Amino acid sequence: MNRNQRIYLIGICGTAMATLAALLKRRGCEVRGSDQNVYPPMSDFLAAEGIGAISGYAAEHITSDIDLVVVGNAISRGNPELEAVLERKVRYCSLPEAVRDHFLWGARSIVIAGTHGKTTTTSLAGWLLTHAHMDPTVLVGGIALNFGEHGSSYRVGGGRDFVIEGDEYDSAFFDKTAKFLKYLPDVAVINNIEFDHADIYPDLDAVRLAFRRLVNLVPRSGLLLLGADSPHAATLRPNAVSPVETFGFSEGADWRADDLEPVDGMTRFQVRRGGELFGLFESPLLGAHNVRNALAAIAVGSFVGVGASELAAGLRAFRGIKRRLEIVGVAGGVTVLDDFAHHPTAVHETLAALRIGYPSRRIWAVFEPRSASSCRRVFQDDFARAFVDADEVVIAGLFRSSLPESERLSVEQLVTDIETSGRRARHIPEVSDIVSTIVAERRDGDIVVLMSNGGFGGIHGKLLQALAVSAPGADPGSKIGMAR
Repeated sequence: MNRNQRIYLIGICGTAMATLAALLKRRGCEVRGSDQNVYPPMSDFLAAEGIGAISGYAAEHITSDIDLVVVGNAISRGNPELEAVLERKVRYCSLPEAVRDHFLWGARSIVIAGTHGKTTTTSLAGWLLTHAHMDPTVLVGGIALNFGEHGSSYRVGGGRDFVIEGDEYDSAFFDKTAKFLKYLPDVAVINNIEFDHADIYPDLDAVRLAFRRLVNLVPRSGLLLLGADSPHAATLRPNAVSPVETFGFSEGADWRADDLEPVDGMTRFQVRRGGELFGLFESPLLGAHNVRNALAAIAVGSFVGVGASELAAGLRAFRGIKRRLEIVGVAGGVTVLDDFAHHPTAVHETLAALRIGYPSRRIWAVFEPRSASSCRRVFQDDFARAFVDADEVVIAGLFRSSLPESERLSVEQLVTDIETSGRRARHIPEVSDIVSTIVAERRDGDIVVLMSNGGFGGIHGKLLQALAVSAPGADPGSKIGMAR
């Protein structure tokens, strides 16, 4: 592709779109774009990258000098810029097509997929290769703290490898197939498969079909890595033409972790390959699910030629990902964490990890049903079981309350079911009331994890500030103790 192309992105403030804009600019393209609202943090990110972003959509933004328009998957017919593109026959594509055509044809493409753990595993694999001086390019659907001074969603390298998060969500208004089908996988990781994205997939079989199509794209010279602990992922082996290896805790997994042990804030474990000891590893991440993510990244690193000792050193140096059990602050004796969990399995794994990491502390689980899936009744029973490791459960207001009642998650029933299982649960719709409740009932040593795939009304800062000024003996002007 022409490095001097003039490229315009409609919906540029989405995390993936803004990251693509930065990658394209680093490649030598002239990049600009627009979004309905341009505000921090993505406006700051784009400004730091020297990329112009216009607030609001207008047909006149599509000027005659534009070579290519990238259409974000949140953009639909009726958008004035999209209508201008279609009427004038300006060349356009989806985000995953732009990534493929500008970066992947000449790369060894390492695609990290699965219902859960994509961002963490992509960040881990990208960092392990970076630490081993393989100099990969990395594209992550989150902020990896090892990349850049304050963390970044991408890294531009000069090596052969391109490590990319493979999302199963649809590509654009004109292409409802999964993004990861555009990514030309030489190596594909499928960590797990569950029903999700209920707004675009009618059932689990449709999700499984998308992953089967991904498996079918891996060449004979490549590698397919399947999560052995996920029945729906493990059963994809017969669909593969490429070599296949499995990873997990299950007996018979090609890459198997055992002897997990929390030690000094780290998770220590052994890795066996084909039954033989491969190495001893320590991860700064809590939870068995993160050991599984690390196993996948270790297997990727081994495939591209990194040795066990180098992989172990890289894993110890991993700094984590924003919004994945990230400690955002400590105030009034309470530790506040932020987590992206929005699927029942992710909620369960997040809380299980906290219970292991803080066995004697009281854990508050504060959950906002926000995503298209988490607001739906299809997960009613699964959510009722997901909070078993919390001591106090607070369910915020349903973000998508306009869904038909027959499809909508019943928050009241969820609270009743959680309490029936022996956990205290409350429905508190407003952020201000959640904050005042936690402040009024706080105890020294409490852990509060705020779970949402959105901004959650700025609850993180509001809670920390309220805790700081209400603590016994606190100076109203005292600073909040930030962990990072």
